[in-house]
Amino acid sequence: MKARESRPPAFRSVRLPSETTMATYKFDFIVVGSGAAGLLAAHKLARSGRVAIITKRSPEISNSNLAQGGIAAVTAPNDNFSLHIADTLRTGAGLSDPRVVKLVISEAPARIQELVEIGTRFTLKNGTFELGLEGGHSRRRILHAADATGREIERALLESCRSDSNITFFPYFSAVDLILKSRPARVRPKKNSCLGVYALEEATGRVHSFIAPAVLLASGGAGKVYRYTSNPDVTTGDGMAMAYRAGLKLVNMEFVQFHPTCLYHPQAKSFLISEALRGEGGILRGGDGKAFMKNYSRYLELAPRDIVARAIDSELKRTGADCVYLDMTHLKPAFLKKRFPTIYDKCLELGIDITKDPIPVVPAAHFFCGGVSSDEHGKTRLPGLYAIGEVAHSGLHGANRLASNSLLEACVFAHRAAEAIKSGCKRRPAGEKPARWTTGNARPSDEAVIITHNWDEIRTLMWNYVGIVRSDKRLARASARVKVISEEIIKYYWDFLLTRDLLELRNIACLADVIIRSARSRKESRGLHYTVDYPEQSGKFSRPTSVDRYQGQKKHG
Repeated sequence: MKARESRPPAFRSVRLPSETTMATYKFDFIVVGSGAAGLLAAHKLARSGRVAIITKRSPEISNSNLAQGGIAAVTAPNDNFSLHIADTLRTGAGLSDPRVVKLVISEAPARIQELVEIGTRFTLKNGTFELGLEGGHSRRRILHAADATGREIERALLESCRSDSNITFFPYFSAVDLILKSRPARVRPKKNSCLGVYALEEATGRVHSFIAPAVLLASGGAGKVYRYTSNPDVTTGDGMAMAYRAGLKLVNMEFVQFHPTCLYHPQAKSFLISEALRGEGGILRGGDGKAFMKNYSRYLELAPRDIVARAIDSELKRTGADCVYLDMTHLKPAFLKKRFPTIYDKCLELGIDITKDPIPVVPAAHFFCGGVSSDEHGKTRLPGLYAIGEVAHSGLHGANRLASNSLLEACVFAHRAAEAIKSGCKRRPAGEKPARWTTGNARPSDEAVIITHNWDEIRTLMWNYVGIVRSDKRLARASARVKVISEEIIKYYWDFLLTRDLLELRNIACLADVIIRSARSRKESRGLHYTVDYPEQSGKFSRPTSVDRYQGQKKHG
């Protein structure tokens, strides 16, 4: 049985904080998140001012750090931008923005060179980048650092940021909400402005104000909305939920990418089996040993992730099995150990020798193609707020993400956002003072079981009803139940003092509702959104979906 983490850590009680102990920190730039996007942007912004990096756990913990496969870029003589663009657009199933796709892919080589200059050590072969092949790509173009590319990029960026005196890390601080000039219920985002971020200091239970002319959301995705995910525990969609509460649109949230191959083992919580294994010749087999991808795609194991994930899901439902198997045993042991050392060591630790044994795998929630609506510079409609990386909807991925385009997106938009912020950001007027956080009549909780129960229920119903295969009936059931749970959470939120557990629960409930609403509005199957009631793609829905907090209300502002 696979490890199935389904609840937050033990509830952390805190002493009642005095409002006089709530601090105000002033910086030139605030970055929320410590993945590749946030760190690279901070590295660049630090040349122009003081940067605060707010991160929920230690800075090393992020989705970027777990990225195994690599970063896609045109570097080989037999490759070109047109091919990479075509692969990205085809995978995006008609919803990628061609203009954004072109600019991201054309800027990739410059960002790769920059990562190398910062200190990233990509794997080389005969003095040039060793390039991998992954599903959906027509050429080998995946730069990698063995099978721990994200960890290597994070290492280099963290070393650079930690050595910069203009950058201050605030670990174990959880972003609560954006600090706005006006309440979002009274004015639309474009007539409002972002002044900073409220953040909970976990050790004391105090909520502090971080003030800056520019706030950059780089807080990653929301894999923990689902019961089974390849993501670390920090990915509860905090940035998406904060932007939504501030009145911004969340775009294409129905397109959740389920990685086809997570390790299925009781001690292997969230351990990813990289797509690169299939790129190097891995074969997916059922429990009977028979390869099955020929029944689903002419591209076999190199089909895009949505097709492979649905194929595995179909096989599991058809056979009643708990998992399928990724077979690498026909490849040379020396090659496997050199190319995939992290995966080899982890599997061997669990009693699986990938040179001799097929790897048990199942799909798991992996990546959000949708997010906070932002432009080609990471700018949102809320003045003073930028969003980049997985938290944002840039227009690159469309209805499905091409493998290894995510680290590329993070780096390209980190650069573009940093340049835009430095050129367009002005100092906040001296007389503009944001409101301080107040605790009101909130008290320490004595019913933490409410958090645990609702945490379990949301993630389970999202997996069962809003997962790889959907239907109108399942979505309706999920919608009704999430509304009831959300009401309980909101009441709890205002009655009790904040903890990280409560903030995360509030955010996954918010995003569960948004995902369901987005999925219900798309009456077709496209990319990552597949529904049995509308199995075909329809031209009527060849546009992004969007959800904001004002839908169903009278217009404001």
